[in-house]
Amino acid sequence: MINYIIVDDEPLAHEIIEEFAGTLSNFSLKANCYNALEAMEYLKSNHVDLIFLDLNMPKLKGFDLLKTLANPPQIIVTTAYSEFALEGFELSVLDYLLKPFSFERFIKAVNKVSDDIPKHQTPQNIPVESNENSYFFIKGDKKHHRINPNDILFVEAYGNYCKIYMVSEEMIVCHEKISSFDEILPENIFIRIHKSFIISINKIKTIEGNRIKLVQNHIVPIGQTYKNYVSKLINKSH
Repeated sequence: MINYIIVDDEPLAHEIIEEFAGTLSNFSLKANCYNALEAMEYLKSNHVDLIFLDLNMPKLKGFDLLKTLANPPQIIVTTAYSEFALEGFELSVLDYLLKPFSFERFIKAVNKVSDDIPKHQTPQNIPVESNENSYFFIKGDKKHHRINPNDILFVEAYGNYCKIYMVSEEMIVCHEKISSFDEILPENIFIRIHKSFIISINKIKTIEGNRIKLVQNHIVPIGQTYKNYVSKLINKSH
């Protein structure tokens, strides 16, 4: 069971999230908080698995609340402001829902929520074993390719398309934007290192300066705004 709270100063936002989450049998609403201070008080004595968090609230902003939590639960941001998305992902939020969001987009976000992780452990800390049952289909070259994420080296943006480089040395061109792969690839084994590149952490050979060498000697650049993600990755192993 996934226990969650809603932190938002708009009653309508609570109604929409409750309605959408009410269709999911494994989601249980524990509290409605209408500002960040209410949420802080609730979290002092209660554990939850997930917070639906608004950003623009009186007294204390959503991200300011998040920064006060020593061991934050999983976070899905719900806001009308897209300009804070980068800061959100630097704070390891699961997803960033822009209001008004559809039921389909909501489901895509909550599908990232794990209900079996240990308390105070984020999905990024959980090792993922190769799993033949984990796959998705991508259309390319007039065919649907069955792809296991563990077989991907990296994904490269290619205009309105993407190139998927595989361990098998196959390269698939598909009509998807790289933002789509941000959503469907497991965040615990993939990292966005550039506006045009997402790479498999397990396929990294070396990190040097502003570039990363992968297996099969592929070299990909590290974007200026993504250096912090790479630094966190390096520091995790120390």
